[in-house]
Order: sequence, then C-alpha cells, then structure tokens
Amino acid sequence: MPEAKENLKKDAYEKALSAYGQAITTYRKGDYAKAKQLLEAFLEKHTSEKELVDRANIYISICANRLDKESIPLQAFEDYYQYAVYKLNQQDYEQVLKLLTKARELGPKEGKIPYLMSLAYCQIGQSDKCLETLKDAIRLDKFFGILAQNEVAFESIWEDKKFRVITKLA
Repeated sequence: MPEAKENLKKDAYEKALSAYGQAITTYRKGDYAKAKQLLEAFLEKHTSEKELVDRANIYISICANRLDKESIPLQAFEDYYQYAVYKLNQQDYEQVLKLLTKARELGPKEGKIPYLMSLAYCQIGQSDKCLETLKDAIRLDKFFGILAQNEVAFESIWEDKKFRVITKLA
C-alpha cells in the first residue's frame, strides 16, 4: 500500500512538473498572456507542489508586468520602429509587419522599414515579398544591400538568383 501511495505522489509531481514546464516554455517564447493563463491553470490543479507554486506565482507577476508594458502608446515613427524591432527579437513576425506598415506610413523614405519587413517576410517563408521589400530598402539606401549579403536571416535565399541580383552579388 505505501508503494502505491508513493507512485501516486510521483505521478502527481510529474504531471505538475510537465504543466509548469509547458507554461515556462510559453513564457520563454514571449507569449506572456498565454503563459500567464497556463500558470494560473497550473495553480488551480497543482496546489500541493509548494516550490513550483511559489515559482508560478512569481512568473504570473512577471507576465502581468510584461503585459502592462506592452500597452505602450505608439504615436511617432520611432515608436513603431523600436517596438517592431522588439517584436522581431521575440519572433512575432505578424505583429512586426503590422507595426512596420504603420511606421512606413509615418516615414516612407526610411530604408530600415522595408529592410526589417523583408527580414520578417523571409522568416515566415514569403520569399517574394521578402525580395520585393528588400529591393525597396536598397533603393532607399544601398547600405542595406551590404547588410543583406551577411544577414543570417536571409540564409535561406542567399543562393536565389533574384537575391543575388538585388544585392548585386550576381
């Protein structure tokens, strides 16, 4: 009987650890809303694991703070640009493209906007849009052609003939 009770405890701990781990993986991806939701669900089901419960409460607080910070009012070109860079680092490419579209409306002569858009398009596998926006960036500033030649994010299209022509590698 004691062995069965011990196995139940072990199973409960493993389930708690798995649920906690899933929440932390989501947190590390930068999806704070979902991580907070998973952590709160964890707390409802796994109250007996004191150490994990304490950590979960800390992460819930961190998620709440990060979510509050993400409600930054964006008004000027630089606001949209900087926030897009932040989202690019979080690999939130759809959000990056939305932010950069707005930034482009506010600063249409800035080559860094289509350059970052091309990075986002490349990461989501839209190579035609990637090349089109990269071409726009290079038209606005030739320097982006040099950057693109060495940008690891473009590695998947380095051998593409259009990429080589656009960046003057051909």
